[in-house]
Amino acid sequence: MIMGLVARSDVKEAVELAGKVADFLVEKGVEIVLEVQLARELGRHEARQCELEDMDVDLVVAIGGDGTILRTQSFISHRKTPLIGINMGTVGFLTEIDPENAFSALEQIIAGNYFVERRNQLLVWHNHDLPRALNEVVLMTRKPAKMLHIQISVDDEIVEELRADGLIIATPSGSTAYSMSAGGPIIDPKVKAFIIVPICPFKLGARATVVSDESVIKVKLLREGKKAIAVIDGQFEEEINYMDEIVFRKSENCAYFVRLTKDFYRKVREKLTKGGIS
Repeated sequence: MIMGLVARSDVKEAVELAGKVADFLVEKGVEIVLEVQLARELGRHEARQCELEDMDVDLVVAIGGDGTILRTQSFISHRKTPLIGINMGTVGFLTEIDPENAFSALEQIIAGNYFVERRNQLLVWHNHDLPRALNEVVLMTRKPAKMLHIQISVDDEIVEELRADGLIIATPSGSTAYSMSAGGPIIDPKVKAFIIVPICPFKLGARATVVSDESVIKVKLLREGKKAIAVIDGQFEEEINYMDEIVFRKSENCAYFVRLTKDFYRKVREKLTKGGIS
């Protein structure tokens, strides 16, 4: 087995744990490939290393929070490489392992005691294909305290026209992220759906809507002189202008996660109890 190793390089504890994980895996006879930045932080210039997008391994271990998971997954999804996260963030809905259980969990993986879970992603189009979203796309104004005037349609049927601070289009994976904080429902990852969530709408009847993941969602910016930005998984920004249309549909490329247990609801209970405070 060959494992790739990635860590949040600006967090000392994550880099230190990555070094321990690397030593542990080598001791167990696992071949490892370090992300270039991590190899630099660890001072292991002689180690096998490469950029994330070039990492051709059996699975990737990412040490950090959900942001690290989202960044890593965006680079490796074209290879359909499964990913497992060790949580060094706050809540960490996408991570599978806590630091104190890291080495026992890795032993299970080496022994083959795991399964791979597939998660749907959003394909995003605005004049050209944009990066895929695993969690969500957030539309917002560039200026604080300003509202967007938007039209939302599903399968070419207008669902709503409204003014709001913004709009979230989320996957089930993203239902426990910004979408949830904005009042959207928690969706089991097995449910084939997307969520449309207005952010602080100036309309009492505007509520979160769950639609089939086979649907095509279109959002149009209606007010002249108002620009918006689309933020994809907190990693990529695209400017949206007046009467521009941004289109969302299910991507043919899924994300793949290594899982040790089937306990989605227990994780939700535990992580929501913490409230994002570590």
